[in-house]
Amino acid sequence: MIPIPTGVRVWLATGHTDMRKGFASLSLQVQEVLRRDPLSGHLFCFRGRRGIY
Repeated sequence: MIPIPTGVRVWLATGHTDMRKGFASLSLQVQEVLRRDPLSGHLFCFRGRRGIY
């Protein structure tokens, strides 16, 4: 279990994400879709098409 500090929000991206994208592309997706700062200290989670059910 990874402890998450108080005040940190966890954002879950819905749908499938192309996991071949690098950090720059995922960061841009956070900025454009979620309208959040990817360097804010919050946790952003993405799921690929072949995720475990």
